[in-house]
Amino acid sequence: MTAPLVDRFGRRVDYVRISVTDRCDFRCVYCMAEEMTFVPRREILSLEEIVAVASAFTRLGVKKIRLTGGEPLVRNGILTLAERLARLEGLEELVMTTNGSRLDKLAEPLKQAGVRRVNISLDSLKPGRFKELTRTGSLDDVLRGIAAAKAAKFARIKLNAVIMRGRNDDEVLDLVRFALDNGLDLSFIEEMPLGHIEEHKRSEVFVSSAELREMITAVFPLMATTDNTGGPSRYWRVAGSECRIGFISPHSHNFCHLCNRVRVTAEGRLLLCLGNEHSCDLKAVLRDPLQGAQVLDAVITQAMDLKPERHHFSHTDEPDIVRFMNMTGG
Repeated sequence: MTAPLVDRFGRRVDYVRISVTDRCDFRCVYCMAEEMTFVPRREILSLEEIVAVASAFTRLGVKKIRLTGGEPLVRNGILTLAERLARLEGLEELVMTTNGSRLDKLAEPLKQAGVRRVNISLDSLKPGRFKELTRTGSLDDVLRGIAAAKAAKFARIKLNAVIMRGRNDDEVLDLVRFALDNGLDLSFIEEMPLGHIEEHKRSEVFVSSAELREMITAVFPLMATTDNTGGPSRYWRVAGSECRIGFISPHSHNFCHLCNRVRVTAEGRLLLCLGNEHSCDLKAVLRDPLQGAQVLDAVITQAMDLKPERHHFSHTDEPDIVRFMNMTGG
């Protein structure tokens, strides 16, 4: 193993999120446009290329890899990929973020392949509203997927909910009850200003984590914890339960000083920050027959100097970043 990845601000990077596809079977209103143009398949990293990238990161001290999309479970060969990544020397945890629509059939195979934890997006428990927010999704499919994930006995299952004022903020307590009843963790996420959307005005639907926490605490006493899963959630425990309620607050509580993450997009760009365009092209190295593993390691290491100190998300209706979340990677 070579020297660990450290950026200019002394932050050690030991977690990488790898997007395996920009495609998704949902069209969530805060994530994508209703009509999407996806990257040509030849421009997407192959499974072999993804393994090569993941191997480089683990050689450089990365301990945790999250597979994302788009929707990772629409990618052909995802089980084979997971199995290969789970065997990488030095990797301590392989996890996945999914919309849950295909977990009904794939939860147990994913667990057997070596995925330890799954995050499942769930923004509404009302079928009609769920359809409205996802445009193409079925709540029943996701609920069956959650049940299958529980049956597969992943080390931990977490729900992710993006809360928007006037859209689903009246379901916050119902989502907490659902998580508690099912023994699941739950993170509430402030909407990310990525990509130009016309479906709603982000400034009008924004709900802060502090507002949500106040709403929840009025019914479910929350106790602050020091729990850390390596991601951006700040966790609280509900009294009398092992379930954790997390808050991801890119607007209201900047967590950049603790950032230990980088992303690899489906096209093979190493993205150093969710809220900035600082990046470098790993695909060019991977597809150059004259380059090898040592060059890839060196490019990744040098790219740490590009990682900015912080993002500067705003509350305006113009996107801070024009790429959609499906292009960014989960």
